[in-house]
Amino acid sequence: MIESKMNARRDFIKKTTIGTAALSVGGFFSGFGTRAYAGIIGANDRIRVAMMGVNSRGLALANNFSSQSNCEVVYICDVDSRAADKCAGAVEGKQGSRPKIEADIRKLLEKKDFDALVVAAPDHWHAPAAIMASQAGKHVYLEKPASHNPREGELLIATQKKYGNVIQMGNQRRSWPNVAQAIQELHNGIIGKAYLAKTWYTNNRPSIGVGKTAAVPGWLNYDLWQGPAPRRTFKDNLIHYNWHWFWHWGTGEALNNGTHMVDLARWGLQVDYPTKVTSAGGRYRYQDDWETPDTQIINLEFSDKSMITWEGRSCNGTPVEGSTVGVIFYGENGSLQIEGGNAYKVYDLKGKLMKEVKNDVTIDARNLTDPSQALDAIHIQNFFEGIKNGQKLASDIGSGHVSTLLVQLGNIAQRSGGLLETDPSNGHILNNKEAQKLWGREYEKGWEPKV
Repeated sequence: MIESKMNARRDFIKKTTIGTAALSVGGFFSGFGTRAYAGIIGANDRIRVAMMGVNSRGLALANNFSSQSNCEVVYICDVDSRAADKCAGAVEGKQGSRPKIEADIRKLLEKKDFDALVVAAPDHWHAPAAIMASQAGKHVYLEKPASHNPREGELLIATQKKYGNVIQMGNQRRSWPNVAQAIQELHNGIIGKAYLAKTWYTNNRPSIGVGKTAAVPGWLNYDLWQGPAPRRTFKDNLIHYNWHWFWHWGTGEALNNGTHMVDLARWGLQVDYPTKVTSAGGRYRYQDDWETPDTQIINLEFSDKSMITWEGRSCNGTPVEGSTVGVIFYGENGSLQIEGGNAYKVYDLKGKLMKEVKNDVTIDARNLTDPSQALDAIHIQNFFEGIKNGQKLASDIGSGHVSTLLVQLGNIAQRSGGLLETDPSNGHILNNKEAQKLWGREYEKGWEPKV
């Protein structure tokens, strides 16, 4: 019944679409400048969107979605009443109409007058919200990481197969034209066979201190914020943002920023599941409540004799290879580097620069909320085209799950002794019962995600 309603809505949008631009990495993007990126327009019929989680990254996404001429943001869903009001006002300034506010995602998903849910809530909400939205007949734009744990990623794939909706993961670099061109050059053999991809992210994050039990602020529905996670007492150094560094809700720097670069590495090397995963690191810089590593090196080995490494330094911002974030591929005949922006460089074996494609849009890789709005609009439009015309997604949930899983395996290795052997057909952990316990998680009673 849900699927038939979704198909009917999709057919309606198809019939009313006029002059939809084709979004591909080919000729349409040749010579794209900043104005062209900002001015992407699509169909006359607008896709109606609800935004979930709008304090920081979600606010940036709401501004971006509401700036698209073929989209209308009709609902804001956030457990922080201040963030919801601020976002509703910002969206009204962009599109001329004020979205309605609904704090409870369950009540929001009962509403029939929107097509897609954008999920930018904390990590422990990503997969459960996407599953709930799919079951309610909605399409989903899901910020990375795809899930809090590997089992949730598998549930997401099963959900999408069951309901047939569109789920796009927000690893937006998959849609950036020059990045896509770099990966294509790599696949065409510009440096011969690539066998090692080194990825990294650096920052200078301060200590989060030692939290104290405190009364829940009046502007926050803490019970709904926790949602599917088992209940814990509110502390004054958790919300907002610091939840990233607690295993109960977050996934650490590896999935917070590593997912983007590891995804590019996997795309470039054309690999899926590893055979061996190691991780070393810890909370080194400060002694506080921060649980996940602030310093971490993950190694992922694959059966085709290739390897991905991830280096995360949350509390020392010294650049790697001249950039605070990036991936560099090493091959038989040279190397290819993609930094934080829509650009790349190719070097020979002696390190001589052989080719450079420069940024045509300014990127601030350390901007926590909106480093690349103009470029990200391409990813958003790809999502819309997937809904309207069945266009191939730049990052469908199957691909998004695999890239998310790679860094999840790194974290599981980190938490269970440092070494995992994995099944190269599906990424499952072999011969390690302690590590296998971290494949999923416990849920608050009544909140368990089910397909």
